[in-house]
Amino acid sequence: MLDQFKSWINDKLAGPAEHHDLAHLPAPRAPGNQHLDNLRFIVLDLETTGLNPAKDKVIAIGAVAIDRMAIPLSDQFDLILRRPELDIRETVLIHGIGPEALTRGHETRDALLRLLEWMNGDPVLAFHSAFDRKFLEKALRQQLNYTQTHTWLDVAELMPAFFPQALDGNKRLDNWADHFGLEISARHHAAADALATAELSLIAFREARKQGVVTLEDLHQRLKYHQRLKTMRQM
Repeated sequence: MLDQFKSWINDKLAGPAEHHDLAHLPAPRAPGNQHLDNLRFIVLDLETTGLNPAKDKVIAIGAVAIDRMAIPLSDQFDLILRRPELDIRETVLIHGIGPEALTRGHETRDALLRLLEWMNGDPVLAFHSAFDRKFLEKALRQQLNYTQTHTWLDVAELMPAFFPQALDGNKRLDNWADHFGLEISARHHAAADALATAELSLIAFREARKQGVVTLEDLHQRLKYHQRLKTMRQM
């Protein structure tokens, strides 16, 4: 099923690069009174050549949308970038993206333009979002000279903010997925990880609504409150 979606997305995104215009991209949306039930979120996962954003590079982008509290499977983004010059020997066994895939991938600048158009300025969710944010913002800055800041929310913080008693010990993506009975079809495949993160996000959003968190600003403030509590407990 995942391969079928990937093929469909690649066909959909195969238009000519000149149709993509950096000057007319929508501005990122700041947190406000937007109702969660009416919002579209981008759930993003990146595959990279390593863990250090100062020297490592993005090689694949997987993302799904949450649109009005549902995950439309036709609204996805899944591309491997054309980066045959990169050394992937240390990470190929993790993400499975080899030299041939990087040779046949999408041109990096065009892929990033397509991503920004598809994101449409919507808020971004990611599991351990600081990692994806640093890598993506660096790539956008270097490839497109794009410096606008999107709203990012960390699903690794979102889950314990609304389910503080749910897990003991490790709280990785796999642990949360197992706790809620979710299946990740291909771990360390960007699109599959993004889909699992989106499913967890929906679970958190439904619990948020029960707790009176109904707008993007409410959600933003709840995450800030959770982070303050966590900092205080660590003191």
